Amino acid sequence: MNVKKLVEKLIKSNKTISTMESCTGGAISNAITNVEGASKVLKFSAVTYSNEFKIKMGVSKEIIDKYTVYSKNTADEMSKMISYFTNSTYGIGVTGKLNKKDDANPYGKNNIIFISVYDKENNKYYNKEVLAVKNTRLKNKQLVINEVIKIISSIL
Repeated sequence: MNVKKLVEKLIKSNKTISTMESCTGGAISNAITNVEGASKVLKFSAVTYSNEFKIKMGVSKEIIDKYTVYSKNTADEMSKMISYFTNSTYGIGVTGKLNKKDDANPYGKNNIIFISVYDKENNKYYNKEVLAVKNTRLKNKQLVINEVIKIISSIL
C-alpha cells in the first residue's frame, strides 16, 4: 500500500492520526500531506528533536532516563502521548539515529530507528525496529515511512 491508498483507507474508516517524529523530521506527516484529503485524517504533527520538547509533549522524563531517548519505550510514549494530546485514533512515534552520532544522547546504536504506532481505541502498541542502512538520510526516512504505512495498513 502507498501513502495515497492509506489516506483513502483512513478517510473511509473515519480514523485519524497524529505524529511525534524525531529523526524523521516530519517526513511521515509530509508524505501524508502530499495526498489530497490528508486534512481529514492528519490532526497534528510534532517534530521533537530534543528531549526537552519530547517531555513538553508528554513523554515521561523517567522513561527517557531509564531506557534512553533511543528506545522502543520512548517511541511508545511518543505515540501514546501524541494520540492523547490530539485525540487521534492512531499516534505515531519515531525516534532513533540515522547513522549520526548524538553528543547530547551518546546511547544506543547509530543506525536503529524505533517506530511505535499506538491504537487508542484498543490501547495497543505496534512496534518495528528499522535499520537505517541506506546511504542517505532521505532514503532512510523513506524506509521508515514505508514501515509506518505497513503497520497502519495491517491495523485497518
